[in-house]
Amino acid sequence: MKKYTILGNKDTRSGFGDGLLEAGKRNPNVVALCADLTESVKMTAFKQAFPERFVQIGIAEANMASIAAGMALSGKVAFYSSFAAFATGRVYDQIRQSVAYSNTNVKICGSHAGITLGEDGATHQILEDIGLMKMMPNMIVINPCDYNQTKQAAIAIAEYKGPAYLRFGRPKVPIFISEDTPFVIGKALMINEGKDVSIFATGHLVWEAILAGEILAEQGIDAEIINIHTIKPLDSEAILRSVEKTGCVVSCEEHQFNGGLNDSIAQLLARNNPKPMEYVGIDDQFGESGKPEDLMVKYGLKAANIVEAVHKVLKRK
Repeated sequence: MKKYTILGNKDTRSGFGDGLLEAGKRNPNVVALCADLTESVKMTAFKQAFPERFVQIGIAEANMASIAAGMALSGKVAFYSSFAAFATGRVYDQIRQSVAYSNTNVKICGSHAGITLGEDGATHQILEDIGLMKMMPNMIVINPCDYNQTKQAAIAIAEYKGPAYLRFGRPKVPIFISEDTPFVIGKALMINEGKDVSIFATGHLVWEAILAGEILAEQGIDAEIINIHTIKPLDSEAILRSVEKTGCVVSCEEHQFNGGLNDSIAQLLARNNPKPMEYVGIDDQFGESGKPEDLMVKYGLKAANIVEAVHKVLKRK
């Protein structure tokens, strides 16, 4: 099992903020809109650097999505951000009509996503956003794993023409992807090559998959771990190649079983190469208020749960 060094601990929302600033420096057409959460979603640096390109909409997310679409139609690269629950679920109609259907160059940036939002509770812990966004025609969906990858992803979607959803979170998590690791939309990132089981993970669950891989290695199980940072378009070639080698799959995400990465991989395998598969994720439940680490344990999103899923799927191989 390849050993990964922790380069620090930082929230992925800060990676978004720094990536947005860099994108703004590279392209004068990049604009940013926010719904009264500038500091929370880390847009402050962009606002200070480019005040004429920053728009504070206030608590009016539907208007924000529509205004962003209008700015995109006038030639701008329009980033808008809020908590993921509000950036996606609250404004689904506007996204569908003005962003996805109209195929506008809008970047929807959802912060505070998933169960790790913690104490804010179920109303803010959206666990359905990946499903909501990936079902939209024309929309790409990216869920990076750490600060460095989130920064790279923000820069990448600024250069991509078309609607995009970028998902990130509030808690500080290990940084383990180096700054110079290439980030390519739609191309999975190999974390560890193995032969016994394929572990596909996205977002915060990538680090848990690495920890699980270390435990499995001590047990004599050689896990292939792949970071699926782009959920749509899915890197079908990389997934099928891995599964052909290992013969079984564990898929891991901080999201509902329904509609997320798990579903995407299951559909791909069903059409091309059915194999035993286990899910690690949220099983048809809302979240609750609590410390992020405690919630990860309660909802079964830790390395130990991935190890358990691997043993279960190996018995079906």
